[in-house]
Amino acid sequence: MAKDLAAIAELEKRIAVVRANIIELTEQAAAYSGAADDDLASRRIEMQQRELDELTRELDALQAE
Repeated sequence: MAKDLAAIAELEKRIAVVRANIIELTEQAAAYSGAADDDLASRRIEMQQRELDELTRELDALQAE
């Protein structure tokens, strides 16, 4: 039980970091212009979104136990 609570807390922390990263990347993308910048920003945001999705799935699984 304590292990699950620690794992949940760690996942919640990681989720918060990834969400903050997505917000920052989105703001940066809005500030810059140009195809190369847009492509790089889009890829970085996509990578962070995939990580967020995975962490959320892990958290949901732990909370369902």
